[in-house]
Amino acid sequence: MTMSGGSSRHTAVLVSPGKTTPNSRQPTPGKIAILPDADPFFVRAVEASGGVVEPVSDETRGIVWLSYSRASELPEILHENPQIEWVQLPWAGVDAFSKTISQSDSEQSLLWTSAKGAYAQPVAEHALALILSLLRRIPERVKAKSWGAKFGTSLYGLSVVIVGAGGIAVELMRLLRPFEVNITIVRRTDLALPGADQTVTTERLIDVLPGADVVVIAAALTDETIKLFGSEQLGAMKPSAILVNVARGGLIDTAALVEALNADQIAGVGLDVTDPEPLPSSHELWNFDKVLITPHSADTPEMTSPLLAERIRVNVRAFLNQSEFEGIVDPEVGY
Repeated sequence: MTMSGGSSRHTAVLVSPGKTTPNSRQPTPGKIAILPDADPFFVRAVEASGGVVEPVSDETRGIVWLSYSRASELPEILHENPQIEWVQLPWAGVDAFSKTISQSDSEQSLLWTSAKGAYAQPVAEHALALILSLLRRIPERVKAKSWGAKFGTSLYGLSVVIVGAGGIAVELMRLLRPFEVNITIVRRTDLALPGADQTVTTERLIDVLPGADVVVIAAALTDETIKLFGSEQLGAMKPSAILVNVARGGLIDTAALVEALNADQIAGVGLDVTDPEPLPSSHELWNFDKVLITPHSADTPEMTSPLLAERIRVNVRAFLNQSEFEGIVDPEVGY
């Protein structure tokens, strides 16, 4: 999917401030190529910070890559242009580029930046919408053709587990604060996340799931987190709990999720991402009244384009002035 222009009132949610890279990895200022297609909206973003946009040449030192679906084209461009020292990626998740990032880190010493934190507000907003819809059993009522019985659960005072500690988690905690919920953050390290009632490592996920009323997945997809939620994790959740995924479909074992739903092991599921994606119309997940699926629309191009443009403006200034970048990707952890 290629980005396009738009407008938004959203702002980035940064877990940590931008930082200056070590001198050994500080990219050399130079001309910038926007690929695979030079969208005029993002050309203007580069130029607004003093950057010069031209097709790839020997003078190119930076690339703004705008397509997730065409990620496979980037390695060849980098191989043919070893003079490139900085690449800006279009999304917070960089799983489609993970092999390229890992290889270039050992061969080319590139600086990679992503949009992490930039889209946190619209995604967290969507997560809250899914949570409230599932607790109030809106998916079932949308399909109803008769009055039926009263039902629903209030979000106030519930226990919420958020898997991930990036911008989405930070913003979702802010949105949840008026509901007086108890929040547990599950992350790679045990470093406490301000605003959470408890922070635990991923190894303790299985320990905190039984007490959760709401579980939200907002983590990066890496080799370590693929199918993080399988039969064991889904089985550990209480039957009244709901599960929401606004990160990547591959974080959930889809077959295990179908089994858990058939066994009534969980009360509801909200998915903005699926595995496979798009989810085929014949897939069994569409048949459950307690499942709400949206087509990866937590952050539409209309929402994300201005946010990416601002990230580009900030990082082009950093590129040209050798100052602080935002959204630096750590090749070792994969995001």
